[in-house]
Amino acid sequence: MNRLGALYDRLIFPHPVLVLAVFGLLLGLSAAKFGQFRLDASAESLVLENDRSLEQYREVNRRFTTSDDFLVVTYTPNNELFSDAGLERLRSLRDELQSVDAVGSTNSILNVPLLHSPDLSLDTVDSEIKTLDGDDVSPETARKALLDNPLYPNLLISEDARTTAIQVNLPTPNRYFELLRERDALREKANAGTATASELAELERVKEAFINYTATLGEERDATIREVRNILEQYRDSAEIHLGGVPMIVADMIRFIENDLSTFGVGVLAFLLLTLAVIFRQWRWVLVPLLCCGFTVWLMIGMLGWAKWPVTVISSNFISLLLIMTLSLTIHLIVRYREFQHDEPKAKPRTILRQTVMAMIKPCFYMAITTIVAFGSLTFSGIRPVIDFGWMMTLGLTVAFLITFVIFPALLALLPPPLDRRVASDRIPFTDAFARFTERHGTTVLTGSAILAILCAVGIHKLTVENSFIDYFKSSTEIHQGMITIDDRLGGTTPLDVVITDDKPPEGAGASDDPFASSCDPFVEDCGDDEEYRDTWYTYQKMSKLEDVHRYLDSLPETGKVLSINTTLDILAKINRGEPLDALELAFVPAAVPDDLQDILLTPYISEEHDQARFTIRILETMPELRRQALLDRIHQHLTNELGYKEDQVLFAGMTVMYNNMLQSLFDSQIKTIGVVFLAIMAMFLLLFRSLKLALVGMAPNLLAAGSVLGLMGWLGIPLDMMTITVAAITVGIAVDDTIHYIHRFKVEFSKDSDYLATMHRCHRSIGQAMFYTSLTIISGFSILVLSNFIPTIYFGLFTGFAMFMALVGALTLLPRLIVLVRPFGPGLGS
Repeated sequence: MNRLGALYDRLIFPHPVLVLAVFGLLLGLSAAKFGQFRLDASAESLVLENDRSLEQYREVNRRFTTSDDFLVVTYTPNNELFSDAGLERLRSLRDELQSVDAVGSTNSILNVPLLHSPDLSLDTVDSEIKTLDGDDVSPETARKALLDNPLYPNLLISEDARTTAIQVNLPTPNRYFELLRERDALREKANAGTATASELAELERVKEAFINYTATLGEERDATIREVRNILEQYRDSAEIHLGGVPMIVADMIRFIENDLSTFGVGVLAFLLLTLAVIFRQWRWVLVPLLCCGFTVWLMIGMLGWAKWPVTVISSNFISLLLIMTLSLTIHLIVRYREFQHDEPKAKPRTILRQTVMAMIKPCFYMAITTIVAFGSLTFSGIRPVIDFGWMMTLGLTVAFLITFVIFPALLALLPPPLDRRVASDRIPFTDAFARFTERHGTTVLTGSAILAILCAVGIHKLTVENSFIDYFKSSTEIHQGMITIDDRLGGTTPLDVVITDDKPPEGAGASDDPFASSCDPFVEDCGDDEEYRDTWYTYQKMSKLEDVHRYLDSLPETGKVLSINTTLDILAKINRGEPLDALELAFVPAAVPDDLQDILLTPYISEEHDQARFTIRILETMPELRRQALLDRIHQHLTNELGYKEDQVLFAGMTVMYNNMLQSLFDSQIKTIGVVFLAIMAMFLLLFRSLKLALVGMAPNLLAAGSVLGLMGWLGIPLDMMTITVAAITVGIAVDDTIHYIHRFKVEFSKDSDYLATMHRCHRSIGQAMFYTSLTIISGFSILVLSNFIPTIYFGLFTGFAMFMALVGALTLLPRLIVLVRPFGPGLGS
């Protein structure tokens, strides 16, 4: 400590202006990359580390020429839809949406084939197809044709024909996929250790190009969605209109988070400033914490910009947490400074400042390093955005500690605060009351803690990991209302693909050189089992099995619209005088479907090149009983056990799968993370306090605080999701701060008279005040987050406040009671 004090005496205390000037240059350097700071809510940011689901999802889309890059506009006119005026109004809206630059095409009831002509047959399908756009079809005829077609109800039109949908396709440019494939190929080589120096350099170039292109694409996509919304606004006077789709969900999530970062960031700061002003009543004690917090966030944003490290939905909370941690450090310094000022009113300001820094740097370092360990444990989660969050907080806490112990003393050296005569009268009855209660009712404290621990355990047992995107948004938001409309009237929201791979015979097995040697006559019977006819999906037996799959998927309560090749066959059966296609007609289906309908009726469902059939399903996100993993397990079990497909023949893909993979990893990840956190903190306590007894005592309030938050979530039925997974680690990080400060101060005070009870009272009146001020300031500041439209932000604000409260109560009751009971510092007086 003497060397550290000499360093302060030589560099910081005599040269505060120089220190701040050098730091100002650092801030300027950071500000140069503010423009590179960005939010990322793409599919890549939400998948597990090394999860192949994203690549499988992209591969399925490529093979079946499909994409989820489209917006859905739901349109429910105030008047009749199927009238000349109603259809003309819909056409006007469609045309305006089609004119948007980034829109590739639109699908609606206006341009899809109606297949209603009485002269329509398999032979004339190419010439007799009509559309509302291209032919003179009466509204009532069109209405009947659309509802009679197996493809359109609950997809483009509701079953009551009151609501229709316009699919606005936003094609992703080929350049995106070129860069993606190039990056992934080079990354695989780098991970395998086979990349050359030039390939590693090329990887860095491609990664930067991909990041820049993705950011540009995101900005263009946001502008497109804003333009679409402006168009929709002009039609809301005559219709109920909602906007949905994966791109819109992503854009709105980013928009809500950006608004929270700016609007609520300012609001949180305002609340913090107000609370600091009320507590300390000196402008320096408002300005200095504000500057320290602001500088920490400033530097971190600049660092993330320089590193081109995007912030995800999960790690977006890192700014709020840095405010908490930096504020906690500065408040502890302020309270200690005021104590020294009160104890030595005639001492010089630099002397007081030096005493404060030397007294607090050790416990604050312990606090920072232990909290870093708590957040660093998130890197074991296996979830990419959670891992990133752990690293960001590790770096951020390091920056916060350095700024607090460099900039705080430099600012006070320039602006020494006057003696505040009110310090002696500022004793908080709240903390004194806790000291008296702990002394007189120690048994009650221990019993209450034990009961609370049991309630926490029961609550944790009730935790679930199911959640849906709709639960992230308030019911008043457009995204929430749009999801309900799409689920209720248009067949479901979240896409799920079930892909069946054909079971091919071994090469050369059973093949005959004589084309007439087969005993099967395909003109009369099904030849599905005959080796000569197993190179195509269009056999009676295979289509019959696919129909069983389709019927099962459609029967599930969690599924909305189900589409497959069987939907196409139902359409062709209607064209074929209502008769199912026979074996010969099935064989000629690819030739019978016109070229301009292939991309609607065939290629989305059958890939002959890859021997795969695809079922596309929309999951009902608004269903309260939705359990994704149970649903996927049930489907897989039925297909393999009941329908006879092999394990490797069945593949699940789509946003539902990726989101579910992440959700299902949360519980294991939470257990793993919490386990690592407590093991690491236990090790840190042993290292810091060099006493197993004291380390165990220090762990108790941390366990109770973390358990209280998770238990409360369980009792309230709030599931673990991609945001709330971090709550436990955050709680431990906060509780550890109070524990370390209290134990360190108890050790210092105990050395004065070796009286445990007297030491407890002194600690409650000194460090207890700092803990109370920190908790009060943060709870007040973060209470404003309940006004957000983004439910995870609301949960973050509420649980952060609750965590601060539980950490404070545990540190002021259970912790001192255990110290008095266990006596880890020796027998003490009266033993």
